[in-house]
Amino acid sequence: PAHPAVMQALGRSLRSLAATGARQMSSGTARSSRMSGFHKASVPERISKLSSSGFLTEEAVAAMSGPGLEMSDAASMIENVITTFKLPMGVSLNMTINGKDYVVPMVVEEPSVVAAVSNVARMTRPEGFRTSSTEPVMIGQLHVHKDSGLPEAKAKLEASFGELVDLANSWQPRLVKRGGGIRGMEAKLLTYDEPGEQREETMCVYFYVDCRDAMGANLINTTAEKLAPEVERITGGRVGLKILSNLADRRLARAEVTLPFDRLATGTMDGREVAEGVASAYRFAYADPYRAATHNKGVMNGIDPVVIATGNDWRAIEAGAHAYAARSGVYRPLGRWVVRDGALHGS
Repeated sequence: PAHPAVMQALGRSLRSLAATGARQMSSGTARSSRMSGFHKASVPERISKLSSSGFLTEEAVAAMSGPGLEMSDAASMIENVITTFKLPMGVSLNMTINGKDYVVPMVVEEPSVVAAVSNVARMTRPEGFRTSSTEPVMIGQLHVHKDSGLPEAKAKLEASFGELVDLANSWQPRLVKRGGGIRGMEAKLLTYDEPGEQREETMCVYFYVDCRDAMGANLINTTAEKLAPEVERITGGRVGLKILSNLADRRLARAEVTLPFDRLATGTMDGREVAEGVASAYRFAYADPYRAATHNKGVMNGIDPVVIATGNDWRAIEAGAHAYAARSGVYRPLGRWVVRDGALHGS
C-alpha cells in the first residue's frame, strides 16, 4: 500500500535510530547512547535529547509528532479494518555494539522490558556487546509427490542441480549483481508416519538463496513457483507446496557479552553470587523444556519489540527462533550463560 509522507518519514527515523554509530556528529565527537536522567525526562525532552545527541534528524522528530497510521492507509493494508491499535514505543539506551553506540527502538506493552535492556546494557559498558552474523541465506522448499520411484527421481534431480541453479540465478540478475543469488540445492526423501494414519513417502527440494538485505519471502516464493515446472519435468512427479521456510538456520545472528563480577553486585548479593544464579537458571532451562520456554520468552522480550518497531514480521522471527531452539529434537534455551575466568559470559 502507498503510505503518506509522514509514515515514510517515521520509517526513516527508525532506520536512523538503528544505524547511529557509524557516523559522527558535526562536531566530530562520536555519539553516546549513555544519557543520564533520560527516564525522568518528559516525552518532548527525551526527543530533544535524542535529537541534540545526533540520533534523530529534524524530519524524524516531525514524523514522531505526526498522526501516525491514517485510517485510509490501514484499510488498504489488511482486510476488514475497523480501527487502528496503538502501542508505546520506547528506546533502549546505553547500547555499545561492536565498539559503536546505538539507540534501539522498542515497541512493547510490558512494563520494565525497556528498562531492563537499558540497565544490562549499561553494565556492559565500555566494552559492550560483540555481535556477528552469517551470510544472509534463506531457504525455499518444493514438496514433491510421486507414486513410485522417488529414489530414482531424487538422483535425476541431483544431477540437474547445476542447471537449475544457473536458471534460477538468470531470473534475478540484479540480486546476483549485488552479490546474492542461489547458493545451492538439496533433495531429501521424507516419511510421514503419524500413528494411526496412512504412511506417505514424498520428497522435499531445498534451495538456498543469499538474499542480501532483503527478508527474502517474495524472492524465494517467486523462485519456487518458477522452479516447480522444471522439478516436475525432471522427476515426473507433482509439486505441491512451493514456499519459504521460516526456520532460517543458515541466516543466524549471534551476540556475546562478558560481565565481570563487580558489575553484577547488588545491595544484598555479591557479583559472583549473582553470576552463579544466572548460570544456574540457564542450566535449569537446558535440562527442562518447561523452564526453557519461559527462558526463551525472556530472550524474545528483547527481540520482538525491535522487530515490531522496525516494521518487520515478528511472527516469522518467533516461529524460526523456537524451531531453532528445538533443532536437536529437545527444546533448549536460546541464550547461554556460564561463569568462567571471574566473569559471567553470555551468548
